[in-house]
Amino acid sequence: MSIFLNKVVVITGGSEGIGKALVDNFIQLGAKVATCGRNYDKLYQLQSTYSGKPLLIHTADVSKEQECKQFIDAVIKSFGTIDILINNAGVSMRSLVVDVELDTIRKVMDINFWGTVYCTKFALPHVLNNNGTIVGVSSIAGYRGLPGRSGYSASKFAVNGWLESLRTELLNSGTNVMWVCPGFTTSNIRNAALNKFGKSQGESPMDEAEMMSSNECALHIIKAIEKKKRTLVLTFTGKRTVFLNRFFPSLADKLVNKFFFKNGQLVK
Repeated sequence: MSIFLNKVVVITGGSEGIGKALVDNFIQLGAKVATCGRNYDKLYQLQSTYSGKPLLIHTADVSKEQECKQFIDAVIKSFGTIDILINNAGVSMRSLVVDVELDTIRKVMDINFWGTVYCTKFALPHVLNNNGTIVGVSSIAGYRGLPGRSGYSASKFAVNGWLESLRTELLNSGTNVMWVCPGFTTSNIRNAALNKFGKSQGESPMDEAEMMSSNECALHIIKAIEKKKRTLVLTFTGKRTVFLNRFFPSLADKLVNKFFFKNGQLVK
């Protein structure tokens, strides 16, 4: 029997990518699932797929404090409590610092960092009551600054630091706090990444053929939640990057530069 049977699992950004894979798997494990997103049509399609299952959908932009509160309030009204909160909603960007509009960086921070803060703050009393789990879906970019992703890296560094503070505060509470750092994963996040003007770039320069699938990533996250892990760094490339950046930072600078640039131009 699944340990997630009848547990209330809240997942932000659940209409596609890793978030949708998490929704799919938790429903199959017998959990009661609530998810939010900005695109109602995608959420409605998800709900239609699981007609008759305990799935709550809610349209919300996590960069807006009041919309996060309304989402969590809707979860409590429908399910009465929260056992697990997974802060998955996020957006990436692709632009050099010299070119990027400042509003683009603000938008990335508002979604990735403040979205995590808002939803966690409103859900926290309920998760604490259940000795539950709070998860932040972060990134390798939260350990290693990536060129062309300055705002994204800043937001993920902020998420990691904020959750680490929260974890330390709650260390003896029975509630677990963890952050997950996938490497490059097949999802829509690169297609939806913001360009220097803060608009969706519409296409990705990355080759996703050999990347970890969203479903495989979701399965790793679920297993880590079950084991109450502190952190989860996925993929060999991701683990190698974190290791090199910690112990050989100058070498990491050169290798990361080589990976992202060709003839002085940002190619990835």
